[in-house]
Amino acid sequence: MAKRFEQYCPIAHAMSLVGERWALLVVRELLKGPRRYTDLAGGLPGIGTNVLATRLRELEAAGVIARRRLPPPAASTVYELTDYGAELEEVLHAMARWGARSLGLPRTHDELDPDWGVNAFPALLYPEHARDVTVRYVVRIGDEAFTVGLDDGCLHVAAGAQAEPDADMAMDFATFYELVTGDLAAVDAIDDGRLRVAGDRDAAIRFFEMFSAAPRMAPVAGDAEPLGPRVVPLAPA
Repeated sequence: MAKRFEQYCPIAHAMSLVGERWALLVVRELLKGPRRYTDLAGGLPGIGTNVLATRLRELEAAGVIARRRLPPPAASTVYELTDYGAELEEVLHAMARWGARSLGLPRTHDELDPDWGVNAFPALLYPEHARDVTVRYVVRIGDEAFTVGLDDGCLHVAAGAQAEPDADMAMDFATFYELVTGDLAAVDAIDDGRLRVAGDRDAAIRFFEMFSAAPRMAPVAGDAEPLGPRVVPLAPA
């Protein structure tokens, strides 16, 4: 466990549980589902094996994660989030939206998980803009593709391009970054050719109203919807 701050404060207490370096990134990886030690090490380039082992022990002691032995033929140990640990999803999504606005484009030496969108799209969702929406997108960013679906406002994300989307969108990473940070309007990106759309053009424009890292706007008068995201169930990987 990280060093205690000797303050009666829930933020200080939370930091004592998950504030050590790499701890929240371990949680990020486990949001994808149960992972073996080797899976976690592969998803966290740069972490030392001794540091990973220490973080796992600390997170288990804090009740954030648990170990489970898989039955034969797998017969291996996996780590997974407890119900308490899974509640950090909302925290990490808020951090992701906040950090994305000043993150900038990836540098040549930055590692980028090929399945990064599986975490990114849930974090970017404005659920108040997606309420009762049913639609499917294929989002192609550079050489990578993701299928992003909404079923009555509930989000499902998968790596790869699944068949028959309402809109199939293609762009480079720089364009995607400008669109989700609000620096570029989707209609302008379509008009100048940086966002290429097959299918429903209006659905493509609406995508970047529902998925954004731009600051949340205050609700209009009489709107009871709270500011910030609400938890949306995700489909299992």
